[in-house]
Amino acid sequence: MIIQPFSFESPARECRMNILNKLERKFGRFAIRELMVYIIGINALIYMLRYGMPQSEAIAKLMLDPQLILQGEVWRLVSWIFIPPSASLLWIFFIFYFYYMVGTGLEHEWGSFRFNVFYFTGVLGTALAAFITGEGTTALYLNLSLFLAFAYVYPDYEILIFFIIPVKMKYLAWLNWAFIAFTILTSPLPHKIAALVSISNYFLFFGGDILSTIKHRGSAYNRRKGFAPARQGTIHSCTICGRTEADDINLEFRYCSSCEGDHEYCMDHLKTHEHITTRI
Repeated sequence: MIIQPFSFESPARECRMNILNKLERKFGRFAIRELMVYIIGINALIYMLRYGMPQSEAIAKLMLDPQLILQGEVWRLVSWIFIPPSASLLWIFFIFYFYYMVGTGLEHEWGSFRFNVFYFTGVLGTALAAFITGEGTTALYLNLSLFLAFAYVYPDYEILIFFIIPVKMKYLAWLNWAFIAFTILTSPLPHKIAALVSISNYFLFFGGDILSTIKHRGSAYNRRKGFAPARQGTIHSCTICGRTEADDINLEFRYCSSCEGDHEYCMDHLKTHEHITTRI
């Protein structure tokens, strides 16, 4: 399946890309290529060690704990990203495959340097949230930020739920946003901050584009509303249902090239009407 990426040019994106281009020229050689392959590989190794030795204290040594970091265990600033999710052996395979698909898809679209910037900005945000709250957290929200970025770039990419039901990524992204919103509204303050700060990379990359899109749509709506004629002086009318732009300023109308004469239709009836012809 060919993945068609989302594309929307905006001043915010142009400015961000200029900054990233300058940074990539200076530091691009330090980017870790196939970053997700290494992260998943280490996750899988630790999962197998934990699976074979449930009582092992190795996982505890990797957790993000701001108090222990301040005491000198600085490796915890990064090691927590290698702690695998708690799942059965069957499900962990699909989880790792999904992480691989999302990570490599973003790296293919952006390049290694930009993907590194996105991922490690999320790591930094999560660590910052831990120091703000004084409590450690997992890679849950960091991984969610990867998923949301993938859904933004490839909104129409489909995956099979239970290997049967095709669902587009943009719809799954709404579920993840609902989960984040639920966390912010109902969870204790440390979880609220973790949910907000750890997805800072998402807003850093896409926040400007989202605001520009909302502003663009709002301006277009206001322009159409301002120029919408009253019913008495309407310009367009559907031949089938008779609706005009006075009924709904968002209605769009088209002429049918297969009908004889000037017959206009709303988008609901453009492809479903019977063609009008005088031929015998």
